[in-house]
Amino acid sequence: MSTSLTAALISFALTAAAVPLIIPLLHRLRMGQAERELGPESHLKKAGTPTMGGVAMILSVGAALVITDRFRTASLSLGYVIVFVYGLIGFLDDYIKVVQKGLMEKAGAKTDASLGIRASHKMVLQILAAAALAFYAREVTGTSILLPFTMSSFDLGWAYVPFVMFVLVAVTNAVNLTDGLDGLAAGSTLIVMIFFTSVSLFLGLSELALMPAAVMGACLGFLCYNFNPARIFMGDTGSMALGAALAVTAVFTRTELFIVTAGLLFVIETVSVIMQVGYFKLTHGKRIFRMAPIHHHFELCGWPETRVVTVFWIFTAVCVMLSMIMAHISF
Repeated sequence: MSTSLTAALISFALTAAAVPLIIPLLHRLRMGQAERELGPESHLKKAGTPTMGGVAMILSVGAALVITDRFRTASLSLGYVIVFVYGLIGFLDDYIKVVQKGLMEKAGAKTDASLGIRASHKMVLQILAAAALAFYAREVTGTSILLPFTMSSFDLGWAYVPFVMFVLVAVTNAVNLTDGLDGLAAGSTLIVMIFFTSVSLFLGLSELALMPAAVMGACLGFLCYNFNPARIFMGDTGSMALGAALAVTAVFTRTELFIVTAGLLFVIETVSVIMQVGYFKLTHGKRIFRMAPIHHHFELCGWPETRVVTVFWIFTAVCVMLSMIMAHISF
């Protein structure tokens, strides 16, 4: 417990100290956010806000793990490598978006936030990293996962590897979709990581608890500058790293199914996009929501951004409390 708290405090302090140093640097490098013209009009004023702030979070988490564990735990070491790789994929995507945006502006063309790495290339990189995690976890944790409410586990057998790969890719992209409002992704991930830190400690996996604890600290430190009005965004760099950290922790603690309950917000955000796109194609232009992901729907219904974020945080906190009860019954 004390070591996890130390990791959280170190990560918080490093992130809180690093972000104000990189904000002017990102301004000088013109690493500003490009807002979609099809997005909420209220977001257009955010264009130019420094992005890729997730770099500070990733490095702070790594430093906290080095100081508290020195990477003596193989699973923790590989877990951080996966987080770093996903963060790197997001960084490349963010960087290419900024470069392409600059070139389009010079050419007098309209910019669009849908720039960056091709979706197919991005997915291939994610799947390769997910496969590495899945095959390693199969050898270390076995192929069984814990079942909520049942006080038992279920052996997935040959399906374990594709299951873990799906969890990592799905969770990462779900957190990425949630990162659309100031403080939403960082705050929601912070709350969910409270659950996974607690579960890791309850299961006696104190070394693995360092990962979610360090991520908690990084999210809190980042929120000092990311809450509305945000002075910096985490970008895909941060959101993909946070999603990977969440998935990695769940995989090594065999609590993958608890992501659905504790991280229900991420599931809803993803489902809202799937429903919107599917319905749009089936009906040739009709929509279920005013805009997806669903946090934009509430914005367009007249909710202030801060209200949407606060309500979604409260919803996540309730989901985490219910998941705590489920975990107590299950374990």
